[in-house]
Amino acid sequence: MDLTASGVHTASVAKQARTGLLPANVVLGGSLLSLVGLTWDIQWHSDVGPDTFFTLPHLFLYAGSAVVGLASLAVVLLTTAARRAGRPADPRVGGRVVNVFGRTFAAPLGYLVSGVGAATFLLYGLWDQWWHGLYGFDAVIDSPPHIGLLLSITVSLIGTTAVFAAAREHRWGRLGTLASLTVLLTFAPVLALGLQQVPDDYADAVAIGTSMMAVLLVAVGAGFLRRPGGAIGTAAMVAAVQGVFWWFSPWAAKAYADLVDLPLRDTISGVPEMPSLAPLALLPVAGLMELVYLAGRRRGWRAGRVSVVAGGIAGLLLGLSLPVQRVLLYTYAHLPPAWYLTTTAVLSAAFGLLGGFAGWRFGGMLCLLAPAKKGETADA
Repeated sequence: MDLTASGVHTASVAKQARTGLLPANVVLGGSLLSLVGLTWDIQWHSDVGPDTFFTLPHLFLYAGSAVVGLASLAVVLLTTAARRAGRPADPRVGGRVVNVFGRTFAAPLGYLVSGVGAATFLLYGLWDQWWHGLYGFDAVIDSPPHIGLLLSITVSLIGTTAVFAAAREHRWGRLGTLASLTVLLTFAPVLALGLQQVPDDYADAVAIGTSMMAVLLVAVGAGFLRRPGGAIGTAAMVAAVQGVFWWFSPWAAKAYADLVDLPLRDTISGVPEMPSLAPLALLPVAGLMELVYLAGRRRGWRAGRVSVVAGGIAGLLLGLSLPVQRVLLYTYAHLPPAWYLTTTAVLSAAFGLLGGFAGWRFGGMLCLLAPAKKGETADA
């Protein structure tokens, strides 16, 4: 009897640990597919030039969102069917269940957000198709439909992060959360390009925005894990993805250009466009943030306040490094004057304080998606 009961208990625990693993991985896989399409498409615009709607990079972009949307829809329908059958919903599968259209559907919060992001992406895709039909080629990445597409991907990635965070009691949930933050952080500098329209007479707005988002998401990783390794783990994953894309992006653009018999531009930099947007100094800066968090723990300081200080230091260093990084990578770039670097670094530090403050609390919000462990408290 003891052996049988023990075997049943072990099987039950193993089944619980796998609950939600498949749909979560499918959603993450779709997000990665879109990320591959995005870095490929950006490199294409840089090395080859204009494109039409029907290209292979666009196929990756839309296929990724379709995968995310279908997986999210499947989980929502299964959750709705389970509730109508009287079975309780497991909050580890996508988070707490919310009602949609009254009580017509029951949707786990993470899958609801990722599904809405995927649906809006496809709607913006229709606008992009109309845009191409009206104006023909796209010469730049930041056309109006593309801005909507980028924001939709951001929403999907936030939902993907929430899906894994809901299963944080399992190792795959914690690792998946950091992996989702990695995808979001790799993608975030593309959004910062929208700040190119901000006057840059006194500071580099793109560098400030990129620094702030990097600090924010690294702090989210630290605030979610709430133990050593959250910040450096997120940054290490970003560095790994950055390294892969550093090779992949130029190769894919050239290979596809050869396939469709199109020439490359006469003057290409040879620098991978999207990977070079992310701060190359992120890993050591995240390591420094870990040291600040560690010092705060040893002295018993409130973690939320320590995160503000860590964010300010990280923002200062990243804001200072990004203009220098651009000069090192591009032969035509020139180092700005010292006063310009100073204003950029100071403003990056100010926004870094905000990123550290908000990031730690967003990490705590992700923790609330999962059932609380016995005796667990939220440390602000």
